[in-house]
Amino acid sequence: MTVELPGRLASVPMAGDLPSRDAIATIFDELDYQLACQVYLWALPLVSYAQWKTQHYDVFGATGSDLVRYLSYRDRLGLITANATTPYILNFFDLAVSGPLVIELPAGPTAGGVSDFWQREVGAMGEMGPDRGQGGRYVILGPEMAEPDSLGDEYHTLRSSGMNIMFGFRTLDPNPERADALVRAVRIYPYAERENPAPTRVVSPDGRPWTGDQPRGLDYWKRLHSIYQTEVVDERDRFYLAMLKQLGIEKGKPFEPDERLIRILEQGSAAGELMAQANTFAKRFDQESYWPDRVWEQAIVLDNSAQRGDGYDELLERASWFYEAVSFSEAMKSQTPGVGQAYLGAYTDANGDWLDGGRDYVLHVPANVPAKLFWSATVYDIATRCLIDNEQQRGDRGSRDPELVTNDDESVDLYFGPTAPAAGESNWVQTIPGKHWFSYFRFYGPLEAYLDRSWKLGDITPA
Repeated sequence: MTVELPGRLASVPMAGDLPSRDAIATIFDELDYQLACQVYLWALPLVSYAQWKTQHYDVFGATGSDLVRYLSYRDRLGLITANATTPYILNFFDLAVSGPLVIELPAGPTAGGVSDFWQREVGAMGEMGPDRGQGGRYVILGPEMAEPDSLGDEYHTLRSSGMNIMFGFRTLDPNPERADALVRAVRIYPYAERENPAPTRVVSPDGRPWTGDQPRGLDYWKRLHSIYQTEVVDERDRFYLAMLKQLGIEKGKPFEPDERLIRILEQGSAAGELMAQANTFAKRFDQESYWPDRVWEQAIVLDNSAQRGDGYDELLERASWFYEAVSFSEAMKSQTPGVGQAYLGAYTDANGDWLDGGRDYVLHVPANVPAKLFWSATVYDIATRCLIDNEQQRGDRGSRDPELVTNDDESVDLYFGPTAPAAGESNWVQTIPGKHWFSYFRFYGPLEAYLDRSWKLGDITPA
């Protein structure tokens, strides 16, 4: 039986039952290209955080003692699938540079935590953490990093699974002044400098353009090479390290690809992103639509923060979520009524067609949305997975909007399209012709009617 070979291999000349010697280079080009596609998908969470860190340090001027706060809509335009309702306060730290790192969290309504650069949750802080909102000192240790002898009982200890970490939190106090005071009371410093720590500044993007989505072309591989120099890789990933080596990325060695490898890496990142898009926006995992007669589906397909399934590790699930979003915590898939969040994603309209920025749509939100705190529907640009950069400078509508218009039965109709609907602008998010988009519907504090699926959201329907 003969099998037709795909792509470049289809035209390989044969010498009997072996490829001709002249074809070997073509075969190896194809092998390295395929390795690059697989490594692209594997490295998505790592490259995503590494890219975001460069923006904090190189664009915003943050240091290893600072926090970055995202308040305005423009601040968040580079943040993958940011919500447009609550502020973000976070930064990235290298434990190989700082050694054991202290984070002092004040008492008050905060929720946050630490994750490694593979975007696995290290531990929660604030109301969901061991301090239960009462504040306290945390010390973060890297893998195999010795615990300081003088630590004592006043510290909560978190041991990271990687050397690079992200610490982030949200203030839950709706009063802006009290929330600001909570942010400014946080302290971050190396444990070794605890007697005289440098002040912790709060810096901001201040409207500067920036991008947190994974870079394209050769820049993807440059970012991967750079972060790999200071990051540990799990034992389960040693075969991927063999692929990296073949692609010119090794620890302690410069990244100097020749012309052939540059071509292959650029092709691999382009094809890898196409695979990531299909894997994200046309999910084929063991889950169905959240309701059988709706296109809404659970956006987060990871089972847990460890990214481990039953008998396998969640390579494609991880690539799906971390192409379209950043960070993960168990609270984002809450099954406890009134606690945490729930995320539904719509990547097509009710007819299964991609959502088109040049068309008008309506979303019917029935009354009594099962969310203890609030709900929101947000529009994201497919190309960047960030908030839509429209003239309106608005990407969401939700229950916290004072101008939101409700129907007589307390249901809400939301409108998406390039121009305002006849009903007015209060329930409208502007989309951009020529650009596709997708939407998240978030439940903050999802209630029983969401969890048991007795309440049902409408689909995004062409108007």
